[in-house]
Amino acid sequence: MVTEEPVKYSIVVPFYNERDNVAPFYAKVVEIMDSINEPFEMVFVDDGSNDSTFQILSEICQNDQRVSLLRLRRNFGQTAALKAGFDFARGEIIISMDGDLQHDPIEIPQFIAKIQEGYDVVSGWRAERTDAWLTRQIPSRIANWLMSKLARVEIHDFGTTYKAYRREIIKNIQLYGELHRFIPALASGLGARITEIPIKNHPRRSGKSNYGISRTLGVVLDLISIKFLLDYSTRPLQFFGRIGLLATGAGFLMGIFLLSKKLLFHQAIMLEHGPMLFTAMVLVISGIQLLSLGLVGEMLSRTYYESQNKAIYTLMEIKGQRMESGGDALNSQSPRHPGQGNRSL
Repeated sequence: MVTEEPVKYSIVVPFYNERDNVAPFYAKVVEIMDSINEPFEMVFVDDGSNDSTFQILSEICQNDQRVSLLRLRRNFGQTAALKAGFDFARGEIIISMDGDLQHDPIEIPQFIAKIQEGYDVVSGWRAERTDAWLTRQIPSRIANWLMSKLARVEIHDFGTTYKAYRREIIKNIQLYGELHRFIPALASGLGARITEIPIKNHPRRSGKSNYGISRTLGVVLDLISIKFLLDYSTRPLQFFGRIGLLATGAGFLMGIFLLSKKLLFHQAIMLEHGPMLFTAMVLVISGIQLLSLGLVGEMLSRTYYESQNKAIYTLMEIKGQRMESGGDALNSQSPRHPGQGNRSL
């Protein structure tokens, strides 16, 4: 049986058609990580490249035992590639980067220093960006501002991949779709301590960027999804119910007003207040539908958490006489995430 040596740091990097950037990027990472003098690993993920990226990564993997290479069957996108790397990583601190040399490995020690100060997530902040002003910077600033307000996480740059995480935080975040850019918001829902540090944003040396203004609409939709997941995923009735009650209440008030007109003043409601009557009916019906949708959401939410034995919280640490005496009632009764230890998260 082969036992794996523990590692302190995991560098997770997704690649997609980066053949000209792989070798210099790898050399820089090795140079910086060797200077830290702590055990580390590199987890490279080939996201279905159709150039020679995989071949170059394979050669590196064969010559350096600290490198693990994951090859996805097709181009699943950055979120899936990062998730694959996170799942495979073994380090206590996991650092994610892009492999296009826009992220400078020389800044890795700054991320590590912030984690050692007690933060759970350290996000890079491209304070001075070098990419296109109209197609990249303006949409990014708008999306970052909205995300900061909706998620109540005071950082400037959600979109960059250059981040550092404590293992127990990133392992408990489920990623799908395009949620990688919203990891700080998702981590805040777990009670993570989050900070950011300014990083350099080097221009791309070679290859073609896969991002543009066409992705802005998708980002806006993801913002709505994240807001709902953060605030209402365990209580959907609070979201749909409030809107439903407002609509139903407004419809009933309009109905009472119209009824009083009919009974007290004998007005022909359909002739004189037809639009208002129609609006009242629509409000009442839509309000009842929203309330029903909220109730269905509540039942689905309860089924999801109860059937999967999924915890609605994460523990950081347990202290006290119960732990010293060997009692572990909380851990034996509450749901545990895969890979979760008995004493801490």
